Amino acid sequence: MSTMKNQSFQDRRAAAEAAKSALLEKFKARPASDSPEVLARQAERARITAEREKRAAEREKAKREEAERLEQERAAQAAAAEEAANAARRAKEENDQALIKQMLEYEAELKSKRDARYAARKARRG
Repeated sequence: MSTMKNQSFQDRRAAAEAAKSALLEKFKARPASDSPEVLARQAERARITAEREKRAAEREKAKREEAERLEQERAAQAAAAEEAANAARRAKEENDQALIKQMLEYEAELKSKRDARYAARKARRG
């Protein structure tokens, strides 16, 4: 049972040296940067990165296309709404014109009846 408190300074120093040398050996055991397996890993990472960027570009393109489609749809709906409003306005104007024409005809009829009564009264008094 050797814990840190029971170890001497020399034991701790030796353990530290052993750890450092193990790290150094691990670093030295790494393949060189121009070795085939390192180059293969780098190529694989580059391929994965390129695929990721390609997918991101495709997603952005799809988002832009969807936004354009929605904008066109909104524009078409706005044009349809404006056309419907114009049609309703034209129908109201036509209805108003017909009503005005009807009122003028009615007033002309009343005037002609009034004039006829006036002429008949004039003829009786005569």
